Amino acid sequence: MRLRGKRFPWGEQTYLMAIVNVTPDSFSGDGRPAVDAAIEHAIAQWRAGADFLDIGGESTRPGHVPVNVATECARVIPVIEAVRARVPNAVISIDTYKPEVARAAHAAGADIINSVLGAPDALIEVAVDLDMPLAAMHNQVGTHYDGDVVDAVTAYLRDCAERALARGIAPERIWLDPGIGFGKTPSHNLRILRELSRICDLGFPTLLGTSRKSTIGRLTRREPHERIYGTAATTALGIASGIDIVRVHDVAQNRDVISVSDAIVRDWRPSGWTE
Repeated sequence: MRLRGKRFPWGEQTYLMAIVNVTPDSFSGDGRPAVDAAIEHAIAQWRAGADFLDIGGESTRPGHVPVNVATECARVIPVIEAVRARVPNAVISIDTYKPEVARAAHAAGADIINSVLGAPDALIEVAVDLDMPLAAMHNQVGTHYDGDVVDAVTAYLRDCAERALARGIAPERIWLDPGIGFGKTPSHNLRILRELSRICDLGFPTLLGTSRKSTIGRLTRREPHERIYGTAATTALGIASGIDIVRVHDVAQNRDVISVSDAIVRDWRPSGWTE
């Protein structure tokens, strides 16, 4: 895959997506509703080593109140425009499930759609029309599954990918995310993390978002801002399972985890490496 003049060869290394929440109600307390603060945070995340900047204007924390298109656009569009102007080669994703927001974000300079509601047909149409990669995340209302949770998540993501393929999106531009923490109990989350290779085996780029989430908090008994090491464990184990992209709050720390994990798992070496 190529974006902004950069080549992304899936399988050769792991990429890092930095979270930029332009919201007042982020679960982890990292939201920056003030536009200037969000812009500076995005640029700092890029400089810390992010490959993608994921900019979102609606919290998806448990119990969140959805916002309308106008409110979401008012939050994210000025940030995208400013980041694009100041860092022209930054690769930006818009964290939205609303087709109207995705179109507006693309016009402002966004490159990728990152949807927490899978791949609705209307969003696939936007990705096709604007030639944008689409990240589709598993999600559902409630935590009940008739059968095995990993079977259900895998089938859901396979359907998302097949529908996107049928509309002409190239496989390297269809990203699949198991949706840790969305419509799942903590035990469901751990089962999926244990069997991530099944998601990777679907044959599409994969995205993992575990950063600071409540399952890590329940295991470590730490507050969201203290869950860096717990998140790092899922980053390393996700890479061992074949994950291609990790979506995180703490860029510098996870960049180190990626570098060491990729060296072991994918035989990656930094530029200038000598024996």
